[in-house]
Amino acid sequence: MVIIEVNNNSASAKIALQGAHIFHYARKGEKPLLWLSDISDFQDGKAIRGGVPVCWPSFGMNNPNLPQHGFARTALFEHQSTKEIDANTTEVILTLSYSQETLTLWPYKFELELKVTVSDKLTMELITKNIDDKVFKITQALHTYFPVSHISDAKIKGLNNKPYLDALTSEQLTQSGDVIFEEEVDRVYQEVNSEVLLVDRDRTIHIQNEGSSSVVVWNPWIEKGKRMSAMRDDAYNDFVCIESANAFEDFRLIEPGESHTLKATIY
Repeated sequence: MVIIEVNNNSASAKIALQGAHIFHYARKGEKPLLWLSDISDFQDGKAIRGGVPVCWPSFGMNNPNLPQHGFARTALFEHQSTKEIDANTTEVILTLSYSQETLTLWPYKFELELKVTVSDKLTMELITKNIDDKVFKITQALHTYFPVSHISDAKIKGLNNKPYLDALTSEQLTQSGDVIFEEEVDRVYQEVNSEVLLVDRDRTIHIQNEGSSSVVVWNPWIEKGKRMSAMRDDAYNDFVCIESANAFEDFRLIEPGESHTLKATIY
C-alpha cells in the first residue's frame, strides 16, 4: 500500500493514498493522537481499522445503493501536492474525482479533496465540489479513532444538554453531563457548535469542527467488538471514536458549481 510519511520539527504523520486515510499522527516526543489496531489490514480494497477513515458521500447506511460509509474510504486518491509551509508545518493535498465506477454507484460528478496540515495540531479539511449540472446531497464524517489509557478512564466534555440520536435504540435523547462509557455507545449528537474535549487519565485531546453541527460518538464494547474485523476482542478498552460529521439532519445539499468544507482540528 502506498503511503505518504511526513516528518517536520513539530510532528510526524502517515497517510495512505487508499482512502486518503491518516493512520498515524504524533507530536514530537509525545504518544500518538490516533489509535490504530495492531492487526489492521493494509490491503487494497479493505478499510484500515483506526486512524481517520473518510466516510463519503454517505455516512453509515444512509444510502442503500452505497457500501457502508460510502466508497471514498477504500478508493485510491491522487497525491496532488506536498508543501513545507515552514520547518514546523507541512501541507498535503489528496484528491478523488468521479469515474465510470463511481457513477454506477452514485450518479453525480464531483471532486473531493482532503487537505491535511501537520503541525503541533492535525488539521483535516474535506472539500466536496459539485461539478455536475444537478444538486446532490451528502452525509459524511472524519471517523477519528482516539487512543485512551482505558475506556473506563475516558469521558467526553462539551456535549452536555445536546440532543442526540441513540443509534442502538432509535431514541431521540438529551445528554446530561459528561459522556462516559459503561456499555456500547453509538450516538449522533446534533447542534454541536463548540469544542469537544476527550479527557483521559493523563491528557486532554481537543476536537474543533467547522462546517459541521453533528458529532458521532462510538465504542463497540464487548460483544460487537468481538465481531469487528481487524480488531482484537479486547480492543474496545483502548479507543473511542469522536467523529466530525454531517450526519442525519445535518446533511448538506451542494448546488452545481458550489462546494462544502468539513474541517476538523485536533491537538
